[in-house]
Amino acid sequence: MTLSDHVDVLIIGAGLSGVGAACHVREKFPDRSIAILESRPRIGGTWDLFNYPGIRSDSDMFTLGYKFRPWVGDNAIADGPSILEYVRATAAEYGIDETIRFNRRAVRAEWSGSEQLWRVHIERTDVGTETQAETISANFLMSCSGYYRYDEGYTPDFPAIEQFSGTIVHPQHWPNDLDYTDKRVVIIGSGATAVTLAPSMAPEAAHVTMLQRSPSYVISIPKQDAIANRLRKLLPEKWAYAAARGKGIAVSTAIYQLCQRYPQFMKKQIRSWQERQLPDFDIDTHFAPRYNPWDQRLCLVPDSDLFRAIRKGSVSMATDRIATFTESGIELESGDHLDADIVVTATGLNLLALGGLTFVVDGEEVDLTDTMTYKGMMLSGIPNFFYVVGYTNASWTLKADLVCEYMCRLLEHMDANGYGESVPVKDPSVQEEPFLDFAAGYVLRSVDSFPHQGSRAPWRLRMNYYRDVLTLRHGTVADAPMRFRERSASLTSAG
Repeated sequence: MTLSDHVDVLIIGAGLSGVGAACHVREKFPDRSIAILESRPRIGGTWDLFNYPGIRSDSDMFTLGYKFRPWVGDNAIADGPSILEYVRATAAEYGIDETIRFNRRAVRAEWSGSEQLWRVHIERTDVGTETQAETISANFLMSCSGYYRYDEGYTPDFPAIEQFSGTIVHPQHWPNDLDYTDKRVVIIGSGATAVTLAPSMAPEAAHVTMLQRSPSYVISIPKQDAIANRLRKLLPEKWAYAAARGKGIAVSTAIYQLCQRYPQFMKKQIRSWQERQLPDFDIDTHFAPRYNPWDQRLCLVPDSDLFRAIRKGSVSMATDRIATFTESGIELESGDHLDADIVVTATGLNLLALGGLTFVVDGEEVDLTDTMTYKGMMLSGIPNFFYVVGYTNASWTLKADLVCEYMCRLLEHMDANGYGESVPVKDPSVQEEPFLDFAAGYVLRSVDSFPHQGSRAPWRLRMNYYRDVLTLRHGTVADAPMRFRERSASLTSAG
């Protein structure tokens, strides 16, 4: 890569979102040049990074899959390797794999208003301790790097953790050679990762204990979608996929809305589901959170695998606080002791806004906390820049697809009118609110370092797919907050 390298659209991240974004741009603008910067050596993002036992989707694949490429697997709740293969096959089918520049981390993006382009400074990640700097320029920049740190997960400062003589592992950095056969395993955590790991490790481990400070809502869903699989036999592939996708969106939206509007009713409903799975079990202690359903994300377990493992006795629940680690396990505040050979700290993620990228606009470094998100896909005061952050209450890709559609419509509008720059300008009368209005611990720890959302549209970060369809797929791209400038004569590429 040389200093003269230039592309029309530069995408950061070759995971599910980045590959999808490149496909959208290539389909809509086949003559535009594209490049993807990926800090790791492989395609896949999250689905390549995580390899702990049982890793799977926690959304159905008819909504987690791309709108433009049907998911054809038998399971609606798919395992990680199948999802990774889906992303890689999509990249190959659309020729996106040829545009990816691996082992390159974008660290600084500088916007030149006079040239109407970005210069992105890159660090190589495949050269050990030696730093090799590179630069690439682009007319448009898109971040598809998610919102968590890839290099480290979150582990609290547990008392006397150094005393433990066994193995401690975080799911984000799972050792390929970890042997837990006939070992006593304690999994610390109550979220999606913990409820996935426990039943997956149980068949080989001597015993698995899921230790949680407080419980989460856990419900069972079928691994296979019988209706979707039936539709495949009756309809052409694309029609069947669209119908299954529509059903998945409707069901997930209905459950979320019921939880928000009628939380007491949904508490009782979830409890009744759990009582059928775990009769004569202490649900109040282990599966009845203090918060309302969907104040935090619901945990889904396919085909009741966690509940079946509990009934079988291979998994047990402990809802308590850690007093201290000991040489042989964990002592709880209640006085109980959990003997362990392996402790898995499924304690969450460390958030990182836009991959840690530093932004500079016309020589002035941008403080992201001073910016406001526009339509959940652009930032005030930062020209020709887009980002993807999926829904917290539905499949990530539903939002990613809509963002990409909107971006392509905006680029078409700019081409048609001879514009070279677009930037949303913040309305000072709009009140600032946290970027993610979500009570999960990993969000609360880091949300102060993120941009803000606004108190009203188009600055509000909606978590409603149907409303976003109206705004992002069908709404105007030239509303009042958006400012355009005519294309500069010195623009590097005509696009």
